[in-house]
Amino acid sequence: MAPPTLPQLTRHRACQLWRLTLGTLVSVILFLSWHREQLAPTTAPARPTISALTDGTFIFYFNRSVYEALFPHLQLYRCQEVIARDDLCQGPSRAPLLLLAIKSHPASGNRRATLRRTWAQMAEVGGFRLQPLFLLGATSNQKQLELVALESRVFGDILMWDFMESHHNLSLKERCFLQWVHGHCQRAAFVFKGDDDLFVNPKVLTDYLRRTPNASHFIHGNIQFHSVVMRWGKYAVSRDLYPLDHYPNFASGGGFIMSQLGLAALYRASLELPVFPLDDVYLAFLALAAKIPHRHDKVFRVWGIPKDELSAYQDSISIHGVSMERIEEVWKQLESPPKDFRTSS
Repeated sequence: MAPPTLPQLTRHRACQLWRLTLGTLVSVILFLSWHREQLAPTTAPARPTISALTDGTFIFYFNRSVYEALFPHLQLYRCQEVIARDDLCQGPSRAPLLLLAIKSHPASGNRRATLRRTWAQMAEVGGFRLQPLFLLGATSNQKQLELVALESRVFGDILMWDFMESHHNLSLKERCFLQWVHGHCQRAAFVFKGDDDLFVNPKVLTDYLRRTPNASHFIHGNIQFHSVVMRWGKYAVSRDLYPLDHYPNFASGGGFIMSQLGLAALYRASLELPVFPLDDVYLAFLALAAKIPHRHDKVFRVWGIPKDELSAYQDSISIHGVSMERIEEVWKQLESPPKDFRTSS
């Protein structure tokens, strides 16, 4: 048999290149099709929508087309867990569950380590079973993702979604957390929600829940009453999206409490309202739709404390913006038995 000629080799290589290119193209098309299905739930049944809410002082209108035009990813995103915690709230317990849901970032491993050594521990305190859970979005940093995966295997206290961490995507963290609680943790009697730069005193937290009448009927925290809308800076919102000059009342993100009853109502509201690009304001609209009132208390120290004294940590549920070193120092002081300066006679 004669060896193949140069034109035959060229045609053979061209066919191989064409098959490779076609295979790659098909893979890309399939991926884009899957990705589009993830973002655009075209087959999902139409959900009821809320076009306006009032708190008795202001009327808040929702132009869904504006939300979709300015923040389409917030409206179209489907909650997809990368690290799931489906069994976290299972198992028998003599005490009601108090979930400590802590917003964190993949890069903040040192903060999470400090909180695990201090107040974010599984424990029974004041008649409640405390369970920490760190809420994370994704990152493009592969090393950080690997460290988070290792943390999850060791501690089992991380819940992570596939949206990218960003300021506006914190609202997705609120919406996806409500969906997760609805699907996997309806046994939680209460949820304390806060950031990973908080000091929390579990004893004061559980004492507060026990002594507050009808605690399950409210969202508890440091309540911002009709806060002024900012048109510049990090928290800027355009008039196209939000023409009013004041927001509804909301609990500052520096630490607040929701109940099992309230979480169910907030989840139902999240199915009807568009996602606002500021997480605390988004939760304010959900609370308004769910008809959940707020309860203000100064034991939620969202602006820090005037003087960094131990007594403030002894009397507060949460203090925002505390350094990790100070959290560990204060925790050791609070956990140490009181010194007895009396001398025996």
